[in-house]
Amino acid sequence: MAHKKAGGSTENGRDSRAKRRGVKRFGSQQVRAGEVLIRQKGLQFRPGENTYCGKDWTIHASMDGTVAFAQKNIRKFHGNKCTCTVIRVVPTSKKDL
Repeated sequence: MAHKKAGGSTENGRDSRAKRRGVKRFGSQQVRAGEVLIRQKGLQFRPGENTYCGKDWTIHASMDGTVAFAQKNIRKFHGNKCTCTVIRVVPTSKKDL
């Protein structure tokens, strides 16, 4: 006689791989041109000075410098206000090199 009832099968047990999104370079860190600053889905962070946004909303540095974050009040399409985080790169001076 069986000691356990038959277990059956489950429809769960799967998971998708992690997308590895998030902030890659934090405030006051040194970056080089073309480096990934933020990987994101949508525009949680907005590109500022000396940065550009890729096709998949990834924000890159367009020149060497130091990362800086700032809060900015914007008005959306329907007129409601919201605060968004802007990331920019402050260029390093030639004297420091």
